[in-house]
Amino acid sequence: MDKGKTKIRIETFIRYSELMKQLVVRDLKLKYRRSLLGYLWSILNPLLIMLVMVAVFSNLFDRSGDIKNYAVYLISGRTVFEFITGSTNDAMRSIVGNASLLKKVYVPKYVFTLSKVTSGLVNMVFSMGALLLVMVFTGSPFTWYFLLFPVVLIQLYIFCCGLGFFLAQANVFFRDVQYIYKAFTTAWMYITPIFYSVEQMHGTVRYIIEYLNPAYYYVKQFRCFVYEGCLPDLQVFAGGCIISLLTFAIGLFFFKKSQDKFILYI
Repeated sequence: MDKGKTKIRIETFIRYSELMKQLVVRDLKLKYRRSLLGYLWSILNPLLIMLVMVAVFSNLFDRSGDIKNYAVYLISGRTVFEFITGSTNDAMRSIVGNASLLKKVYVPKYVFTLSKVTSGLVNMVFSMGALLLVMVFTGSPFTWYFLLFPVVLIQLYIFCCGLGFFLAQANVFFRDVQYIYKAFTTAWMYITPIFYSVEQMHGTVRYIIEYLNPAYYYVKQFRCFVYEGCLPDLQVFAGGCIISLLTFAIGLFFFKKSQDKFILYI
């Protein structure tokens, strides 16, 4: 019986995969619609923000000299965190934002949430062009470990899908979730070592960052591959895998449990 249900779910996903592809393309076109530079903004935007943040934070967090090539350190952390916040924010509004379509025809509701996270993933790949430019201009060494960054992207994608599922269903019933999550992500950014080094933190703060902050595991792995040129610690890698799978399972559970009630609230 379970095998039969699994087969049906896989067939349904394949049947609607083309729709998800079209939704991703639509999101990308809408994002850069009427923009003179178009997709180049996916490179220019992180570059401009990085320049501002380097000017502001380099003197605050790099006094000890522990952070070498601060520009690459900063943009590598920001690239990961922007994918997390951007994709989950879009996923949170995926059901409410497609209310008119859901009321007219039957479409598996998870398709809309998955398409938003997938769009975020494509945007992150585009924005890595900015990271490459910064590495070239700052003379940062390229190693073969750079080629392993998809290992982190897979974990990130699964994690963001799970968090996106949870937020999407919660936002249907409680619209205040989007405002609470905005405040939460602001605090989340400051407890994630994006513009500072975790080694500069001590005591309770460092414990929270290293053990209670999921983003730390993905930022750390990504930096190991593209910034430090090494393999991440087994604890960090295993932690990232476990968190992504656990988040996906929890998010999907709540989404499936409540999806039949969406039509009554959207």
